[in-house]
Amino acid sequence: MTIKPHVLLVDDDIELCQLVGSYLEHNGYEVSALHDGHGASAQIIAKNPDLVILDLMLPHVDGLSICKTIRADYHGSIIMLTALDDDIDEVTGLEVGADDYLAKPVKPRVLLAHIRAQLRHLEKVNRKLQSIKFGEQHYNLLTQSRTLLCDNIECELTSAEYEVLLILAQHSGEIVSRDKLHQLIFNFEFDGIDRSIDLRISRLRNKLALYSGEKNIIQTVRNKGYLLQR
Repeated sequence: MTIKPHVLLVDDDIELCQLVGSYLEHNGYEVSALHDGHGASAQIIAKNPDLVILDLMLPHVDGLSICKTIRADYHGSIIMLTALDDDIDEVTGLEVGADDYLAKPVKPRVLLAHIRAQLRHLEKVNRKLQSIKFGEQHYNLLTQSRTLLCDNIECELTSAEYEVLLILAQHSGEIVSRDKLHQLIFNFEFDGIDRSIDLRISRLRNKLALYSGEKNIIQTVRNKGYLLQR
């Protein structure tokens, strides 16, 4: 049986949710909805949908706050909706982690096209990261479950360590600066003082060495950043 992609609508416009939900279900999606910002972050993490359609203006907690709260722990796609014609909101939405941005009113078929594009992109990323070779060993990096498998054995990583490994794996064979890691993980620029990235790298390097037997899978390139060996 084919598993339907799960789309979660977070919008206080119940009539719109019903209309969009019915259209998406007709096109092969599983759809659920939330109509209040209160508790939405926890629900998104718990449900872990493939894609979230998130309204900017919600009762109690706005969409920007929700997006910023969940982005570190939720790795599906986020499409933000707004009735406001304001470029500042769009930029802010993208900066806090939204993957796409649409202004209301949006036609269901246009929304569907954006959903399909986001899910295709997510599938490509997952497929690209499915198998990674560190030294002589092959690993599977699973973005949905946030785990690393070595010969079908799960490597125990914290969420913080996983985030660093995911970014380095996406840029395997390239030097990734501390500034870039900091920006991608925390959504603000490195201040030159914070050593949280260094700590994550150190712990991650030690854990990978336990499973691979190699001590330098993640190399430190002086004055440039970090390099994950191919």
